[in-house]
Amino acid sequence: MSSVIDRARIIAEPSQVAGAAAVLTEDALEFIAELHERFDQRRRDLLDARVERQHGFDAGELPDFPDETREIRESDWTVSAIPADLQDRRVEITGPTNAKMVINALNSGARVFMADFEDATSPVWDELIQGQVNLRNYWLDRLDFTDADSGKHYAVGDSPAVLLVRPRGWHLPEEHVTVDGQPVSGGLFDFALYVWHNARAALGKGSGPYFYLPKLESRHEAALWSDVFKFTEDKLRLERGTIKATVLIETLPAAFEMDEILYALRENIVGLNCGRWDYIFSYIKRLGRTADRLTPDRALMTMGEAFLAAYSLRLIATCHRRGAFAMGGMSAFIPVKGNEAANQSAMDKVRADKLREVGNGHDGTWVAHPALVAVAMEAFEAMPGPNQLSKMPQHVPGRDEMLRLHQGSRTEAGARENIRVGVQYVAAWLGGKGAVPLYHLMEDAATAEICRTQLWQWLKFEAPLDDGRAFTLDLFEQWFEEEVGLLAEFPNITEAARLMHNMIVADDLVEFLTLPAYEMLD
Repeated sequence: MSSVIDRARIIAEPSQVAGAAAVLTEDALEFIAELHERFDQRRRDLLDARVERQHGFDAGELPDFPDETREIRESDWTVSAIPADLQDRRVEITGPTNAKMVINALNSGARVFMADFEDATSPVWDELIQGQVNLRNYWLDRLDFTDADSGKHYAVGDSPAVLLVRPRGWHLPEEHVTVDGQPVSGGLFDFALYVWHNARAALGKGSGPYFYLPKLESRHEAALWSDVFKFTEDKLRLERGTIKATVLIETLPAAFEMDEILYALRENIVGLNCGRWDYIFSYIKRLGRTADRLTPDRALMTMGEAFLAAYSLRLIATCHRRGAFAMGGMSAFIPVKGNEAANQSAMDKVRADKLREVGNGHDGTWVAHPALVAVAMEAFEAMPGPNQLSKMPQHVPGRDEMLRLHQGSRTEAGARENIRVGVQYVAAWLGGKGAVPLYHLMEDAATAEICRTQLWQWLKFEAPLDDGRAFTLDLFEQWFEEEVGLLAEFPNITEAARLMHNMIVADDLVEFLTLPAYEMLD
């Protein structure tokens, strides 16, 4: 099969997916090339700025609210009007872009479905293209699926959730498409194909081109997306502000620039989201390279305490002051089949988490499984209307609270669980699966990132454990060998274990596991 387009300027590798030619069209690829030429150097410069900022953190600096943007934080302004179909977002479901998952999520009863090309998707080329085909088919009323094993037929119902799409973060490349020999941005690729083929169709059905933006670390990165949106709206002859976005606040630096991010995207933005799992990862990555920031067991870092509770409340206050929605975080629980007591316990934990969110003032929340929609919806029925934009927290946390570390012990069980979960997730990711059910939780890349950065941190400083031992290299090697040995029957375990091991014992903390893992994909 020849390339869809093959010129000196832009080359896209072919895909075997049925319908690939309908999304990898010459005009769509030309649009991707234009985005690359206009914005990619700026994207690369911003990634370099992250590295420079990390040098400051390593030297003892701490995140703070920028003095130079004080006027933005202190002045009165609001974001642009929010479309009617995004006014009620009380429960959102997320998941990968395969046809069965998309249909089930759209039919789940959630108000919004976020089709995820990022943490819930392994960026295998044909999987990415299949996802784009599926979303295009949805807007063309052609999306259905028949399970080859069961014969069960899946089709979109009469009242589907509102569709949002999460492209990849600024740091991830798409090496299957190059412009003048240089890989394009994965985020620009995902965004461009979707908006090019579906913006008009979505608008024609009373919705629009709606996105979730991940992994931003500064107002400058938000401003880059704003300029991409403006260029796209001009290119497609759409009114300014037609594209709408929700930004995930899932990095520690971004939490200190929430006003500024809203301001940079004020013509396009509708809200911010507490991306809680990546936020833990970011806290460890940005500040955890010193012994005084040793984290406790991953399970002890909950949303009701310390820096997680503080940033959630600050996000609510910031969003509601600016007329934007404050979305709660992900509940990763999935049903526990065959154990009613365990299943009820999981549902109770979800209910308590969502009641905390709605009580604090969030306008909606995330779940990872259709069975959780009803539980979350029941909690958010406590809202007096479709949202609670008028509600402000009684206390708005400041800098010190937003940096306060969770307290608690570090245990052998916690270390072993990090090894077990991290290696299994990476093995599944290398096999093409980005959303993976593990131990009654639906895990994505964020969990694996927490597992390996926490293990790196504990090992780097030989962290004291609750039983009096230090987390030494010998102890880690012993536990790692034992845990991986129990996983030998899983596909890709050897490769996944080698990758995880090398990142954990490395002298320097690797920025993202998905970057070296991407090089291992077929």
